[in-house]
Amino acid sequence: MSSNRHVVIIGNGIAGITCARQLRKLDDSVRITVISGESKYFFSRTALMYVFMGHMKFEHTQPYENWFWEKNRIELKEEWVKSIDFSTNNLLFQSGENMSYDDLVIATGSKPNKFGWPGEDLQGVQGLYSKQDLELMEENTREVQRAVIVGGGLIGIEMAEMLAYKKIPVTFLVRESGFWSNILPKEESELVGRHIREHHIDLRLNEELEEIISDPNARVKAIRTKSGEEIQCQFVGLTAGVTPSIDFLRNTDLEVNRGVKIDFGFRTNIPHAYAIGDCAEFHEAPATDRKQVEQVWYTGRMHGETLGYILSGNKVTYKPGIWFNSAKFLDIEYQTYGTVPAKWDTENVKSFYWEHADGKVAFRMLMDLEGKILGVNNFGFRLRHEFFDQAIKEKWEGSKMISKLDKANFDPEFFAPYYIEVQKAFKSQFGGEFKVSKKTFIQKLFGANV
Repeated sequence: MSSNRHVVIIGNGIAGITCARQLRKLDDSVRITVISGESKYFFSRTALMYVFMGHMKFEHTQPYENWFWEKNRIELKEEWVKSIDFSTNNLLFQSGENMSYDDLVIATGSKPNKFGWPGEDLQGVQGLYSKQDLELMEENTREVQRAVIVGGGLIGIEMAEMLAYKKIPVTFLVRESGFWSNILPKEESELVGRHIREHHIDLRLNEELEEIISDPNARVKAIRTKSGEEIQCQFVGLTAGVTPSIDFLRNTDLEVNRGVKIDFGFRTNIPHAYAIGDCAEFHEAPATDRKQVEQVWYTGRMHGETLGYILSGNKVTYKPGIWFNSAKFLDIEYQTYGTVPAKWDTENVKSFYWEHADGKVAFRMLMDLEGKILGVNNFGFRLRHEFFDQAIKEKWEGSKMISKLDKANFDPEFFAPYYIEVQKAFKSQFGGEFKVSKKTFIQKLFGANV
C-alpha cells in the first residue's frame, strides 16, 4: 500500500476506533485520521451514566492515555463534518476547513429518536446518547422536582437509574404491556418490571406520550398521556430507541435508507467509501438472527475489526457469528446468547426456564425438537461468553450444556452456585443426571488445594 494513502474515519466510537487500531496494526505506512466533533478522545459511551452519578470523571471513561494516539500515529481532529464531496474525495467541516481522503469510513453512530410529539423541542426535553447529551442532562436536571421518561429500552432504564440516584422521582412510560417486551419473553419482562418498581420508579405500562406541555418560558412543565392524564414534570427523557445519525449524508450520491447501505465488505455504492457501526445498514441481514442495522457495542467492534483487515488489503467479509448482548437493569446483569425471541413457535421450540425464589435471578434456554440449544437468557449472575458461543456453534444438546454449566460460572467467589439449582430444575423438567459433590463445589469456589 502507498505510504501517501490517507484513510479518514468520521466518528470515534467503538466501530471507528477499532477500525483505526486494527488498520494500524496491519499497515504501518498508511496515514489515519479520526474525526469527531463530539470529543477529541475515544470514551466508553456506557460509562456516561457513572459520570452523571458522580462515580467517575469524564476523563476516566477514556480507555487509552492521551499519548496512545500520537504513539500509534492516529491523528485526531475535533470537528463536525458539514458535507462530503464524493466526486473529489473532500470533506467540508463546519469551521470552513477542508480535508481530502483516499478511503473514507463513515462511523457516525446513532441519535435519539423523535416522533414529532408536540413540545419535543422544549427546554428540559432530551435524549441521551452523546457527551453533549450528558452535559445537557446535567444542566437540565439541576432543580428538577419530577422527571418523565418516554420509551422502555436500555437507554430508558439507564436514564431512570441516573435520575433515581439523584433522588429525582421518575415516571416511566412504556407503550407495551411489559418492559422491553418486544425483546424479552414474558417471564423475563415481568422480572425486570418488578425490579424497576422495587426501586421506587413509577413504571406505567400500556401508556404513551400524547403531548409535552410548555411553561411561559418554553420549558417543559408537564406531559399529557394518551389516556388523558397530566403529569407535572420539569424534565422529559426521550428514550424510544435510536436512529442512524446520517442526516448530513442525505441528498447526496451516497445510497442511504435508515442507514448508509453497505455490502458484507462494508462498501457503499461509492468507491473508497465505507460505513460501519450503528449508522450502517446491510442490503440484507448478515444472518437469519441478525438485523440489517446492528446497533450493539460488540457488533460495532466486529465491524471495525473486519474493515481494518479489508482496508489493509485482506480479502475478508463480515461474519457476525453467534448473537450476543449484555446490559444492566439497575443492579441486575443480563446476558443473551444465540436466538431467544420474545415469542417462539411452541410446536417447534422447547423452552426451559428457571427463576430463583427472590425473583431477581433467572435462566432460560431454548432448544429445537431434537434438544439442540438455540439460545440462552441469563439474569442476575454472570456466565462465560465463550462457553455459550462454543455450545451454540457446535449445536450441543441442551442436556449436555446444562451438565457442564458449572464450567460457565464466572467469578464464583462473587456469585452463588445458581447453576446447581438450574441443573436440578432441568432434571425435573427434562430428565438427566447432574451431580456436583460438595467437595467439587468447594474446590471450584476456593481453589483445587482445599
